[in-house]
Amino acid sequence: MSRTAQPPAPLRGPRFGSYPADEVGWLLTDLSTAALEAPAEEREAAIQAGTAHYADSLPIEYQPGGDYLALFHQALRDGATRLAHDVGVLTELVRHQITARPVLLSLARAGTPIGALMRRWALAVHGVDLPHYAVSIVRGRGLDTAALRWVTRRHDPAGLVFVDGWTGKGAISRELAAALGDGDVPARLAVLADPGGCTALYGSRDDYLIPSACLNATVSGLVSRTVCNPSLLGPGDFHGAKFYAELAGADLSRLFLDTVSARFGAVSAAVAEDWPKLAATDRAPRWTGLAVARRIAAEYRVDDLNLVKPGIGETTRVLLRRVPWRVLIDSAAGPEVDHVRLLATQRGVPVETVHGLPFRSVGLVRRLAR
Repeated sequence: MSRTAQPPAPLRGPRFGSYPADEVGWLLTDLSTAALEAPAEEREAAIQAGTAHYADSLPIEYQPGGDYLALFHQALRDGATRLAHDVGVLTELVRHQITARPVLLSLARAGTPIGALMRRWALAVHGVDLPHYAVSIVRGRGLDTAALRWVTRRHDPAGLVFVDGWTGKGAISRELAAALGDGDVPARLAVLADPGGCTALYGSRDDYLIPSACLNATVSGLVSRTVCNPSLLGPGDFHGAKFYAELAGADLSRLFLDTVSARFGAVSAAVAEDWPKLAATDRAPRWTGLAVARRIAAEYRVDDLNLVKPGIGETTRVLLRRVPWRVLIDSAAGPEVDHVRLLATQRGVPVETVHGLPFRSVGLVRRLAR
């Protein structure tokens, strides 16, 4: 790892990550040799007790079984056309309302597959090769300022767009706004799905299954979630992450991108018709997810709002990486939450059916420390 005043160049595959070198540049410090993983219960207890931050360590990477992988592949087959459409809509909104040549800064790691797809759309449909980097943002510790400095020394700050997969309560939206303040870099967050109502740049506000949410590193270039541990990183270092090269046999990262981008041609006409309609609507943030989380916290007597995770993507994260207490599923939800039901069954987590839930599902983390 670097301890120099000047951060190194972006990490690129195949030396770091399984994406091709031109797909994304990881503005991260390689911590692949560090022992960072800890059991979920141990991490959760320390986080809730305030003796550790969630970004100090890593959860053990979940390795799904055959039944779960089958649900991922089915969800990808069923959802690829919609994903392609919404990627196109989102990219066109950014290109027409911000700049024709934005610099995509994906929030590692959930944002990275989405940023890669946006880059592919611009290249396939417009012949424009957009710069694409993955940067770290950590709730409670902010945006990686070293990475931001690296980018702004090389690109016009006015053209930067931050990319993520989905929204829940809007914690990352608020973290981004707080980190950037009134500076030269606008706090623009572009997401594929914005059920939380946290941003004006989105492909859809439906809470629907983005299949990349089902998996961890094996759909995100074999890269871990990001780490911001002061004992491992020196002044001027990028935030860190691990490259799980040993999981190459299970890697589905390029399959995900290839399956979705193969549908671009089929949806291009619909995208051209739909994005101006969305652009003309009132897209102001409504903070729906935050209001829902507060109501559920009160109803279930949860004293920490961070333990309430609204939306399919956030529920999946609870089941994969946290210590879940229970899962709420909307009575109208269909196959898009089959993987949630399976994970809950495997982990012995109670599932409640709720009528009129504004999200397809909500995950509640177990309170371990008082």
